[in-house]
Amino acid sequence: MNCNTPIAEIVSTGRFLPPEITTNADLESMVDTSDDWIRGRTGIKERRIAGEGLSTAQMGAAASLDAMDKAGIGPTDIDLIILSTATPDRLLPSTACDIQAIIGATNSVAFDIGGACSGFLYGLSMAEGYLATGRAKNILVVASEKMSSIVDWTDRSTCVLFGDGAGACVVQRSKEKKGIVGTHHGSDGTLAELLYRPAGGTLIPLDSKSMEAGDHLVKMSGREVFKNAVRSMVEASEKALADAGLSNDDVDLLIPHQANIRIIESTARYAGIPMDKVFVNVDRYGNMSSATIPVAMDEASEMGILKTGMNVLTVAFGAGFAWGAVAMRW
Repeated sequence: MNCNTPIAEIVSTGRFLPPEITTNADLESMVDTSDDWIRGRTGIKERRIAGEGLSTAQMGAAASLDAMDKAGIGPTDIDLIILSTATPDRLLPSTACDIQAIIGATNSVAFDIGGACSGFLYGLSMAEGYLATGRAKNILVVASEKMSSIVDWTDRSTCVLFGDGAGACVVQRSKEKKGIVGTHHGSDGTLAELLYRPAGGTLIPLDSKSMEAGDHLVKMSGREVFKNAVRSMVEASEKALADAGLSNDDVDLLIPHQANIRIIESTARYAGIPMDKVFVNVDRYGNMSSATIPVAMDEASEMGILKTGMNVLTVAFGAGFAWGAVAMRW
């Protein structure tokens, strides 16, 4: 959708991060790894891990309340809750409905989407569609992930990458020409088994055999994921900017999915955007799947890095494979 006259605007952001910090040194006692190995390959120094008593819905609700408070609206003002999560608290009902119940958004419709790491950007485009048709006025787009619950803590190639957290934003009809000005999304299901969880659905239900084999946990072919991530994120960035009538030189701030520093640096380089225009917090939180971008937005805004009037580009890639980019006039 070409949105040079914006329809949807993020009016506030919020975040929640579990208080427990797990450092690379902590992981050294759990798996065959080291701080140097992790930092050298990923740029990650520490991540947040949600304890057993902290759910995906609870984290998403806390981030949502933060975003609503900043927007000056209450739970009953919300018309729609779109939750992106790869780690729902249960398969039925949707975790978005649990968030709705926790925050008391009694006037809203609520549902989950399964876009993996790209899910927050997919949610923004869905919110744009609801606003364009006049079917909602105040929309919560939430991304909440408890990745620690689906990680194989004996696999050093994956367990060091992920963290837990939640981000949220309130999306309303655009004012003063601020908001989404360009988008691009893509997917390639033929590559699904390069990053997936084999068991847990109807194809391979959870049973003692699948759980003993660890097939309910994340499996990843790191090298192939890296290659496809960079290529797809660069392509999505270029197409979203073209949709917005912008070039890479017009970008004031790039907020990419925080997968690892090498992917971020390679994407920025091939997209022609210098690293001094890229927001990075992967060192402190690791890969929180779809929650990375809204958490980064909220931090960047709080730090005064993300400012009114900026041309902002967000881009993500994840399981599916699914990828996307959204350009905004902040």
